[in-house]
Amino acid sequence: MKWQRSRFVAAAAASALVLAGCSSTAGSSGDVTLNYWIWDSAQQPGYQKCADAFSKANPGIGVKITQYGWDDYWTTLTAGLVSGEGPDVFVSHLNHYPELASQNQIMPIDDVVESKQVDLSSYRKGLADLWVGQDGKRYGLPKDYDTVAVFANQKMLDDAGITAQQLNTMAWNPRDGGTFEKTIAHLTVDKKGVRGDQPGFDKANVAVYGLGLNASGGGFGQTEWSQYAFSDGWTHSDKNPWGTRWNYGDPKFLETIGWFQSLAKKGYLPTLQVAGGGKVGRQPDNYGAGKYAMVTEGSWNTKTYFQMKGVKTTIAPVPAGPNGQRASMFNGLADNIAAGTRHPDEAKKLVAFLGSKACQDLTAAEGVAFPAVESSAQVSKDAFAKQGIDTASFQVPIDENSTHLAPVAQHWTELQAVMNPAMDAIMSLTAEPDSLKAANQQVNALFAQ
Repeated sequence: MKWQRSRFVAAAAASALVLAGCSSTAGSSGDVTLNYWIWDSAQQPGYQKCADAFSKANPGIGVKITQYGWDDYWTTLTAGLVSGEGPDVFVSHLNHYPELASQNQIMPIDDVVESKQVDLSSYRKGLADLWVGQDGKRYGLPKDYDTVAVFANQKMLDDAGITAQQLNTMAWNPRDGGTFEKTIAHLTVDKKGVRGDQPGFDKANVAVYGLGLNASGGGFGQTEWSQYAFSDGWTHSDKNPWGTRWNYGDPKFLETIGWFQSLAKKGYLPTLQVAGGGKVGRQPDNYGAGKYAMVTEGSWNTKTYFQMKGVKTTIAPVPAGPNGQRASMFNGLADNIAAGTRHPDEAKKLVAFLGSKACQDLTAAEGVAFPAVESSAQVSKDAFAKQGIDTASFQVPIDENSTHLAPVAQHWTELQAVMNPAMDAIMSLTAEPDSLKAANQQVNALFAQ
């Protein structure tokens, strides 16, 4: 998620250059090939099926898919938009599209809805609204949604004597961690075989951490700390979308992060350095290697865990917090159209198709992500079931009305430039949670300009 503000300033300054257009091509016969960029390799087969179906239904319009890993995606995209060598259409994120819209790098698609190419009521409640910018214009159509849950190594659960009932009814609090921390401690094992809740446990020589760490979470925290903070009565900002006062210095957040950091201090959770510095993909790798007994993961990564050889995984809901909620961030992706595309009409047709039931039935059948179109949900459920995967735990926060929409705001790049190093330091045990008070002042100053 770390992309540089300076590149967007350059993008705005170079907007005239972008008029040369993005890298779609047109042959002598008039055929058009749209360039479509994505970051998730696991979803590429489903996207390819959609692209093939779209081209079949729209002779003369081809789609070329290019996949970049998350760590490189946004910087490559920004450079491509400036140079005119970027995509015509690309998968976008709620954190990033507001800045793209404010810099006139993406194209509104209100006319796609007005022409009745898509029915906004077909999507899960709340998803479509998130893609309306602060200017009142629509920039995307929902393609999927996600929540988080706990993934656990079944053999390690069995060895520790932890039952399914115990796993599915875990609760946490910021004082002693509740039954969730007790479970984490018991699943933690040092290199001599001593568990984290037993005398003689050596926190400096841990073989298996009871809970894994994906990254520090920065100012987002989707799979790291957001579920705990939400269930302690906290929210990212004063309103969502378009918050202007942020709550990273709030006492509720400080006590949540204090408890989360304490797990690392006790040796139950790896520090950021041990976890791999927050690099994308390290958490699944460490889990697959037997270094983590449990992890908090997003629904989009489910297939990755269940394809691991020699590891049987079970999924449980996130633990209930002090307010009784089993909370989760509720996030979703959409596709944006580059403002500089040479083929806006064709690009809009593609975006409308990607947001349709026809496409989302195809992607849902891959059993990777949950479709945004509600009528495609059963296709997804059946696809996961065929793989022996029970996804009910991801539905728990939705059924219990304890989801919280991912934050949508301006200045996200600058916000993360403050919050990423602040949270990195805390989860590296080189700073204390009280340092977030100063970080929060810096964040709020961005919105006072």
